Amino acid sequence: MSRPRLTILAAACATAVATALIGPATGARAAAGDHYSGTLADGATWIADTPAQWNGSLLLFSHGFGPTTAADAPSAAARQALLDAGYALVGSSYDPNGSMWALDSAERDQFAALTAFRRQVGTPTRVISVGQSMGGLVNARIARDGAGRVDGSLGLCGLVAGGVDLDNYQLDAEYTLATFFDPADAGELVNLDSQADGAALADRLTKAVETAQQTPAGRARIALAAAYLNLTDWAPGQQPPAPDDFTGQEEQQYAWLAQGLLGFIVPARWSVEQSAGGNTSWNKGVDYAGLLHKSSHAKQVEALYRDAGLDLRTDLNRLTRGADVSADPAAVARLRRTSTAGQSLAVPLLDLHTIADQLVPVEQESAFAGRVRRAGDSALLRQAYLARQSHCDFTTAEVVAGLHAVEHRLDTGHWGDAATAAELQHSAERLDLDGAAFTDYRPSRLSGTR
Repeated sequence: MSRPRLTILAAACATAVATALIGPATGARAAAGDHYSGTLADGATWIADTPAQWNGSLLLFSHGFGPTTAADAPSAAARQALLDAGYALVGSSYDPNGSMWALDSAERDQFAALTAFRRQVGTPTRVISVGQSMGGLVNARIARDGAGRVDGSLGLCGLVAGGVDLDNYQLDAEYTLATFFDPADAGELVNLDSQADGAALADRLTKAVETAQQTPAGRARIALAAAYLNLTDWAPGQQPPAPDDFTGQEEQQYAWLAQGLLGFIVPARWSVEQSAGGNTSWNKGVDYAGLLHKSSHAKQVEALYRDAGLDLRTDLNRLTRGADVSADPAAVARLRRTSTAGQSLAVPLLDLHTIADQLVPVEQESAFAGRVRRAGDSALLRQAYLARQSHCDFTTAEVVAGLHAVEHRLDTGHWGDAATAAELQHSAERLDLDGAAFTDYRPSRLSGTR
């Protein structure tokens, strides 16, 4: 029997919309239901949609990792709700001639799409950037660099810690799995030859994890890898395990892995390496005991090792001694230049994140907030959380409520209570759309940062 796959990953991270060109409108207000598209200087495409009665606000949408196809909203339902509410929408594909990790061009193409909208459709009274998943990283960069071009930003499940941190904590987890369950691949985790090469590696690692799950020792080591991956212990269709139910936590972490998580993240590494021009992650010199000590899952790992009769210190020493992956300095420098954010903020930004995101861990928000705090811009940032599993699994009401909180900040000059869980929940419920699950939450520290 084939393993079930995480179809939600493709739905949340890859977007595709029609791009048929419809004739330009005249003046600042377009006719009902007008759709626009065009081509930018680097070959990227852009699309835009306008409502019957435009309220003057334009949403600049940055799509997630996947095919470089233009998109202007996070979902079909959100697009319709936003158009019904009077918002105009625009977004680009990013450069279609390179990697799906299109951070080299994404920010530039988004600003170019905004310029194209102004020329072909009209001049908005306000621009709010919105970004989802990898597009959340693009969005955070726009919030940093967009003074005078955008007024505020809304991030959805954003990969805001950036590409270098992402590649490093994923390497830590893959290295742990390979060391204990698939040693033949322990030296083959980076410098992938192709996306197919990455998919084959992911399949071998997943099969090895499935076998390891059958023994207490295997489950303890899976929990160790999950800790390094910042992998949530709340899986779809299940209730959150109790804080001291370490066996239940591992079972739900395993459920994510068995359902195809590695089949997404391992081949995606090839796209990042392709974009950066070489290997962008390293573990040489990493102290894996110290890394575990910083993880919120440390107690779980210690308990499962104890129950399995394994010596955790021996395994951690083995990982530390064997860690010999070195990065390509030029590739790392390029990834840092194109794929990091939070060094500052030029406009207000509200980030929304589900607390059990298996693909872009909620702990990324902690790393991002720390970076923004060190830049002295914490007053511009707010972060809010949803008590739900899965990557980018937002209701339309949650997205619109987040947008209204950003508008409150722009209208009044202060956040007030608008970005609190209670007020966001009330705002979403008043929309009478599809419900909301805002919750008070504080993410733990992101593991694997260097």
